[in-house]
Amino acid sequence: MIPRKAIALPAGVRLAVSPLSWTNDVLEDLGADISLETCLSDAAETGYQGVELGRKYPRDAATLRPLLASHGLALASGWHSGELAERGVGEEMKAVARHAELLREMECKVMVYGEVAMMTPGSPLDAPMSERLTMPKTEVVAYAARLTEFAKRLAGEYDLKLAYHHHLMMVAETFDEISDIFCRTGEEAGLLLDTGHAVAGGFDYTRLIERFGDRIVHIHLKDVRGPVLQNVRACDLSFNVGVRSGMFTVPGDGIVDFGPIARFVRGNGYRGWLVVEAEQDPAFAPPRPAVARAFDHIRDVFAG
Repeated sequence: MIPRKAIALPAGVRLAVSPLSWTNDVLEDLGADISLETCLSDAAETGYQGVELGRKYPRDAATLRPLLASHGLALASGWHSGELAERGVGEEMKAVARHAELLREMECKVMVYGEVAMMTPGSPLDAPMSERLTMPKTEVVAYAARLTEFAKRLAGEYDLKLAYHHHLMMVAETFDEISDIFCRTGEEAGLLLDTGHAVAGGFDYTRLIERFGDRIVHIHLKDVRGPVLQNVRACDLSFNVGVRSGMFTVPGDGIVDFGPIARFVRGNGYRGWLVVEAEQDPAFAPPRPAVARAFDHIRDVFAG
């Protein structure tokens, strides 16, 4: 195999890929037949330096560390489903303990936090997008305070920076919702910038760079297929239907311009991971060619 040409990234910046291109964490039929070995081999041979956690990964460092090392890969981070919108910091610390300990043992620097409380009852990702619940303005200040305290304890006990993931169907979907929260949190709480969720949430992701650039500690590089997104919104479909329909894709296959990301990373002192991520059906978009195209696209963007 001919090695791929490396990407010229600033010192301290590395490129990873999410296992979501191979196996979906929520829609378990997507990629159910694809092995973890295939995912890791494809990622390494394509040129990526790391991966994020997925549902097929072992969750003990003694097994995971040599597995990733055998492919020359590092662990960039992993998602924690948090519920600080409805519970206290002490309870959240108990819930996160095993996950945070694994990330620390794997020498991760950040932990992805997704707020899964205060969502549409039942199966929220199967509900029409219009049925998303929003956080009452009166509760934002207290929520931000809990996030700040949780971030402090996460750093103090596990040496991990909280990377808050704005996300469709969750309490921080729009730019205003993200801003309301992050204008009230302490600097201990970091922000995960997800290009695809920003566009699908109705705003230009560069607005987050302009307002909260110094808070961004983790970046997901996700593209969006414009016509699919328009249909999902126009027909008030669910998040999961959007995923199955191909709403999200890898960089270079959609409408997102990644040039501002390259300028931000090169010029604002960002240090951390860039993670190529696409929640899509691997039968619709074969993973290895997709992540290879994404690698080449990001390389070309950073070369420009």
